[in-house]
Amino acid sequence: MNKTVLITGTSSGFGASAANFFTQKGWNVIATMRDTGKTSSLRNSENIFVTKLDVEDTASIQSAIDAGIKRFGKIDVLVNNAGYGLFGIFESASRQAIQNQFAVNVFGAMDVTRAILPYFRENKSGVIINVSSGAGAIGFPMASIYSASKFALEGWSEGLRYELASLGIKVKVIEPGGATQTGFLNRVGGESTGLQLINDYLPFLEQTGKMFQSMASTSDIDAVEKVVSAIYKAAIDDSTRLRYSPTEDIQPILNARRSSSEEAYQQFTDSIFTQANS
Repeated sequence: MNKTVLITGTSSGFGASAANFFTQKGWNVIATMRDTGKTSSLRNSENIFVTKLDVEDTASIQSAIDAGIKRFGKIDVLVNNAGYGLFGIFESASRQAIQNQFAVNVFGAMDVTRAILPYFRENKSGVIINVSSGAGAIGFPMASIYSASKFALEGWSEGLRYELASLGIKVKVIEPGGATQTGFLNRVGGESTGLQLINDYLPFLEQTGKMFQSMASTSDIDAVEKVVSAIYKAAIDDSTRLRYSPTEDIQPILNARRSSSEEAYQQFTDSIFTQANS
């Protein structure tokens, strides 16, 4: 019997690409999204089952899981991909905007995972793959709220990994890089929903925008393919590896974060993030 993966947020981006990739590999795919009318990015395949799942609606979560199991008989892997980035100055973000960011990126992934865990426990197997970001390991300027949500996702994933290992259930984290892939460059002017422009920050916004434009020039042009391949690798390998960082553009900062002293890391990141604003 073909293996089955449930993926959240498959209307576009990494989610849609992952759904198509798994199908090409012979998997059954439960492709979930808030609006099931947005399927244009998905392949026309009998192995793709599209169903509604809004990570902020627990009833829709359970319905999607039940419908997927009814269609394919089982679920082997969950990919928590649904999410978005709130980018801009922290002071300009409303409390509601911040809560919305966490509701989707953190609590949404938790609720989907909570709903599927009884099924995985019963089968004594399963893989949970949480799509994070390089911003889940590194605090970027103008991404403090987004980074906070992804830091939370990664901390939760790491702790959850220990809880579920004895039950035969694996937890994996994917850390994509690339400013262009996260939507940074479209939002550096403060256009994100729930943000107000504060004039005192305008020089910072201008210079930081230029920095991200420069970073974009070094982004992996094949980032989507690399990320999707990493998601698939995480689903099929038998290792206990937790983190997968597939794009090269983020590697220098990740290596500095994880392999150097705090002082050396701060000096390195200051040379990148504060030089533009000095």
